[in-house]
Amino acid sequence: MELHVVIEGRKDLAQQLYQQLRDAIENGRLTAGTQLPPSRLLAAQLGISRKTVSDTYSLLTYESYLVGHTGRGTFVMARPVQAERKQSAQDLACAQSLARWQALPAPLQHPTLEGCLRYEFIGGATTRAQFPQEDWRRCLQHALRCMAQGGSLYSQPEGLPVLRHAIAGHAAFSRGVACSDQDIVVCNGAQQALDLIARVVLEPGSLVAMEDPGYTPARLLFSAQGAQVLGIAVDEQGLQVAQIPDGVRLIYVTPSHQFPLGMPMSPARRLALLERARELGAIVIEDDYDSEFRYEGRPTDSLQSLDSRGVVAYVGTFSKSMLPQLRLGYAVLPPAIREAVIKAKKLTDCHTPTLTQWALAKFINDGCLHKHIRRCHGVYAGRRERILQRLEGDLAPWLEAVPSNAGFHMAALFRVAVDVPLLLALAKKVEVGLYSLADFFHDSPQRPGLFIGFGAIETLDIDPALDRLRDLLQQLAPAA
Repeated sequence: MELHVVIEGRKDLAQQLYQQLRDAIENGRLTAGTQLPPSRLLAAQLGISRKTVSDTYSLLTYESYLVGHTGRGTFVMARPVQAERKQSAQDLACAQSLARWQALPAPLQHPTLEGCLRYEFIGGATTRAQFPQEDWRRCLQHALRCMAQGGSLYSQPEGLPVLRHAIAGHAAFSRGVACSDQDIVVCNGAQQALDLIARVVLEPGSLVAMEDPGYTPARLLFSAQGAQVLGIAVDEQGLQVAQIPDGVRLIYVTPSHQFPLGMPMSPARRLALLERARELGAIVIEDDYDSEFRYEGRPTDSLQSLDSRGVVAYVGTFSKSMLPQLRLGYAVLPPAIREAVIKAKKLTDCHTPTLTQWALAKFINDGCLHKHIRRCHGVYAGRRERILQRLEGDLAPWLEAVPSNAGFHMAALFRVAVDVPLLLALAKKVEVGLYSLADFFHDSPQRPGLFIGFGAIETLDIDPALDRLRDLLQQLAPAA
């Protein structure tokens, strides 16, 4: 790799080289310990004499910018960086826009590996121990071979045909989604699918209706695109469709496993929602984020499978069934918005990396995904059952579980008054990661409770963690 130095003309060559190297060291572009090219190589690169380079190195060494080590080369010495003042956000014409973005909260932010607590109830995290590493490695090796055979061209923005075909079969088999390969757009996680749909549907000032409480990252995304987000209350049947006002252009719902409370949307509400969307000319986003994991009752149809008018955009993800780090998701799009979303995908990131697309297609087609889901289902079912036993047992004086039959998180509402922020802070001190439901409410009155994810915590860790929670609740609300 060549050192970036620009020599102009044939005059003051030594001065030009000296000034550029000195400036690069003073402003930190060449950091302490960086080895400079040998004088012969740098001279050949710049088209100047070797003596000019050697003299410049000697002068910079004399001024303590460089140091030479016999037999090893010439290196940059450590010295304070004299950085010029950079423009602050307040100096820029876009200061107001920057302030709005900087003020956004970061809900459901997963901790770093170093910051993880011993007992972690965060939502959206999967069980790493169950992931079939060998199967995935084999699929990645297959993907590398496919890429080697495919040349060096960019891929289709909507995704590889082989993966779209595999996803169409998976969505139809597991969730009854009515779709063909052409309806699928592969995305970098479900969040990108939401972003793409919102980009083509919304304009500044557009009205969006979504569940309240609901998925906060979706609300923040719609707001960031200039939309006015209206929180629609939920009850035991899900979204209260009658409260959706006129003028709404986009409706966001989680009908199979309401986020974060957990109840499914009733069949009557689903039909009412489809009819209301047709009246409004609105698009409905069905975020079906973790419904592969069902523990009780009969499976319910996806909202998309009931849609005969083409108003539902179904969004799925593999972050919950596989690993969040893979950032793989998809959207099943109605014909009216399909082409526009594909063009938006092309403009934003061209396409999702083909390495992971090839690998995922083989992972699905070889049956590895279904086997992995079945394996995780048994693990999650056991964790869920143990948490419910504790909530109905020694934790019952303080907490009541919200009925839920899917996913790998649940909600529990407080029966008595508890200082929730204090509880969370104290729990953190005893290595228990707890999360409040308050972060998911927008317009509706908050209902104090806990959001309990059981994907990341090991089964044997549940009882010790809940023992610590019980001890803290006895201190904060002993009358219970």
